[in-house]
Amino acid sequence: MTLLEVATEMGKMGAGLGAGIGAVGAGLGIGKMAASAAESIARQPAATNDIRGIIVLTAAFVEGVALFGEVVCLLLAVL
Repeated sequence: MTLLEVATEMGKMGAGLGAGIGAVGAGLGIGKMAASAAESIARQPAATNDIRGIIVLTAAFVEGVALFGEVVCLLLAVL
């Protein structure tokens, strides 16, 4: 196995790790948002609809950033 092949394989492994870490980070972020939303709704039930709307929008943004990161990592692994 040549040095170039080793470097290529390590790059692919790094891209896989990066995609995994990005997915874990997004999961942790959305979990923290859900916990905060539940606490906020418990404190002020009248604001349930407003909080729900904000959380759905923010979760979509977090998932979008995580998906972008995973696509970049997978592209780096392929190219």
